[in-house]
Amino acid sequence: MAISIITKEDLQQFKTELLEDIKDLLQVRTTEQKLWLRTSEVKKLLNISSGTLQNLRINGTLSYTKIGGILYYNYKDIEKLLTDSK
Repeated sequence: MAISIITKEDLQQFKTELLEDIKDLLQVRTTEQKLWLRTSEVKKLLNISSGTLQNLRINGTLSYTKIGGILYYNYKDIEKLLTDSK
């Protein structure tokens, strides 16, 4: 069995590499966007009220899917709505 000696420099290098890997993992997570958003998430994202969101649904401006009493909105539809309104 061989004995290895770990120096302070080895530990410092390991720490640096570990922190970089953690930063990369956190960055990937924050850039991922959920495909389907619930009503509360859409209201927060667009900074609109429940009534305004209901009007967008009624007018057909924003499509949605209802599953078990919960409304879901496709994120791509929201992006399209924002780009078309510019």
